[in-house]
Amino acid sequence: MLKAENAVTIRQYWVTTGIVIALLFLLLGRYFLLQIVNHDRYKTKANNNRIRTKTIPAPRGLILDRNGQIIVDNYPSYVLTATPGEMTDRPKQLALLASVINIDSKILSDNYKKYRRGQFVPARLFRDLSFDQISKVEENKRALSGISYEKHSERFYPGKAKLSHLIGFVKEVDKPIRERLNDPRDYIIGDLIGWSGIEKQFERKLKGTSGIEYLEVDTYGRKVGTFETLENITPTPGENFITTIDLDLQLFLENLMTKKKGAIIVSNALTGEILAAASAPDFPPELFTGVILPDEWNEIMKDPDNPLLNRMVQGLYQPGSITKMITAFALFENPEFDPSRKFNCSGFYQFGDRLFGCWLDSGHGNMDLKEAIEQSCDVYFYKTTQNLEVDHLGKWFRIFGFGEKTNLDFPIELKGLVPTKSYFNNRYGRYGWSKGALLNLAIGQGELLVTPMQIVKYINLLATHGNTPRVHLNRRNIRNLKSDLKLNADIWDYISESMYGVVNSEKGTGKKANIHYDNVQIYGKTGSAENPHGKTHAWFIGYAKNDQKLISVTILLENAGSGGSVAAPLAGKIFKYLFNDTSKKIVIHEN
Repeated sequence: MLKAENAVTIRQYWVTTGIVIALLFLLLGRYFLLQIVNHDRYKTKANNNRIRTKTIPAPRGLILDRNGQIIVDNYPSYVLTATPGEMTDRPKQLALLASVINIDSKILSDNYKKYRRGQFVPARLFRDLSFDQISKVEENKRALSGISYEKHSERFYPGKAKLSHLIGFVKEVDKPIRERLNDPRDYIIGDLIGWSGIEKQFERKLKGTSGIEYLEVDTYGRKVGTFETLENITPTPGENFITTIDLDLQLFLENLMTKKKGAIIVSNALTGEILAAASAPDFPPELFTGVILPDEWNEIMKDPDNPLLNRMVQGLYQPGSITKMITAFALFENPEFDPSRKFNCSGFYQFGDRLFGCWLDSGHGNMDLKEAIEQSCDVYFYKTTQNLEVDHLGKWFRIFGFGEKTNLDFPIELKGLVPTKSYFNNRYGRYGWSKGALLNLAIGQGELLVTPMQIVKYINLLATHGNTPRVHLNRRNIRNLKSDLKLNADIWDYISESMYGVVNSEKGTGKKANIHYDNVQIYGKTGSAENPHGKTHAWFIGYAKNDQKLISVTILLENAGSGGSVAAPLAGKIFKYLFNDTSKKIVIHEN
């Protein structure tokens, strides 16, 4: 009995010994596999577990005027952040933080939810911390674990000129914005992105390339220091963007538009450069940076004059009489048309059962084409265009760029409307409209709608006899396609002489734009466009030239009255500014 028990024990011993040896070899094999065969793989994994990358945003490129003056700059701003994994009691800490820096706790909690990206990724809570707020955070640091602040670059506008509609604004990327991006990998939550204007149009150039900082973290993901083995990647700043704008001229235009509604655009007709452009009313460029007061924000948003509307490219208006030169080109296409033939204006014109009035109730008397342009006689154009077709006149409007975008280097631009026979049939029915629509179009009224920027292209074509580059804002736009309207040179000269008379003849409607400088010739055209919502819109378009410059001016004043009495005097002030100071140099022969 005793021997049997000993035998069993010996067998158990050998079995156990065999199992132990097998397990030992298994462990040794596993150890060899991990430490020798897969050493590099697991070393990389281990390093990755203790390395965290931090994105370093690149400073955005500056926006400059044509002379190198800064329009948009960057300044260092401190941003308050919260790292979720390092906070001990988030609701309590956010409430304490709100009282410490004296802001609404709801703002902090809303931003925390909006910008949170991960357990150990700082979420933005508040921008543009003051030094007083920073010191308060430091004083309460023990109770505010996970709360910190970082230096970031914010947009800054150092000049007096606003240019708010031109430069646009930037936004902070949040989750909804990032989800809508074509390539979300280019941005992280909290990055700045151009949202309108030049900031949006040239986002890729202005953005730059973010850098990377390598941080060492513990097993819980908490930062313990910098990772010395890997070299940090320095961010590459965005490119500076040089505009065609002359900042001093821009400020002059903005001051002219104080308490007015409308747009003024000054262009170099030889190069297509926009030298200055103001849409009024405007808004403070700081509006979207988060540093504007809530009351001021609400006031702007509720303003019935809509200061956020960029009237230069998004405002649609009837052009009125400023298009009579286009109507003249359409008339000249008929070989039997005689511009010297006179037509009588008695103040009105009977067409069928409708009465079409001239702006001068007493009438202009006998008018030829040149006089009709100089004095802006409506009846002359009623009588001479009654045998034209709507589509024929529309063809000439499109030749001069109406009904299509100017392709200005700008993110949003409306096309306007050039009505056709098909358009009228679809809107009113085949028999719901008459040729009276043609007479309205002949003097720039009716359904014809344009943007002020389209009018800039139009006046530049008139100034250069059809040979002007595309309008643009980018000073470095070396390769710029030109329009080249190959029309009869004698007709160009006739139109120019007529426009010269508008400003320089005794009865010219634009004579208030004349500055009476011997070495400067000024050409122009006024317009007073009917408006169903109040007084007429006032227009003046024109150009001035001497041996060095050929500068065009486009002025639209909403609900202001007569173009000759309201818009033309502003044009005169602009021409004086441009040509009075001989020391002022606006380069016009280079792009």
